Amino acid sequence: MAQKKQKYYVVWFGNPAGIYHSWKECQLAIKGISGAQYMSFESLPAAKIAYNKSYQDYKGKTPGKNKTLTLSQKAEYGQPNLYSIAVDAACSGNPGLMEYRGVDTQTHRQLFHQGPFDQATNNVGEFLALVHGLAFLKKEKSDRIIYSDSRIAIGWVKKKKCNTKLKKTTKNEVIFELISRAELWLKNNSYSSFIVKWETKAWGEIPADFGRK
Repeated sequence: MAQKKQKYYVVWFGNPAGIYHSWKECQLAIKGISGAQYMSFESLPAAKIAYNKSYQDYKGKTPGKNKTLTLSQKAEYGQPNLYSIAVDAACSGNPGLMEYRGVDTQTHRQLFHQGPFDQATNNVGEFLALVHGLAFLKKEKSDRIIYSDSRIAIGWVKKKKCNTKLKKTTKNEVIFELISRAELWLKNNSYSSFIVKWETKAWGEIPADFGRK
């Protein structure tokens, strides 16, 4: 009889959030939690990567099913435009400690950095990073493009609204202040910078990545 394969369970929203080594432990963490966010993974490294991201990045997807692109498939994406800046965020937990930054795509020189902020999410960080990047480029009167690897953040920026479900608490008041300022900036400012999706499958991690995977 084949031995049952070990699975690891990530709980983004539960009591408490964390990585569990059995379904029984996971069940205890999500029991009685309305809107609990959790998912199983085939390996501990994969679970750790997922835990440091957002549940929304995995919702509706099957972990481990993303195929590696062939050389011809990668070629279809071309090469990234190095005359650009790249932004990214990192969050330990969901919600948890979040920080974001922007870098020069070619040199990886850090252009700005904010955080860490308590009780935030990765999606919020990606949104704030993108708006910060747009404001940075406008102030510098730069015609460079801006890369983000977050479709969610790009969508929020286009709608000029941070559509987060994050609950406001005394610990994250500063985050909601930053969100309001970012939304106000988008409503009151025009910008010529092109926002482009960073194609991680073809190009690897975005240059602004914090390297915690």
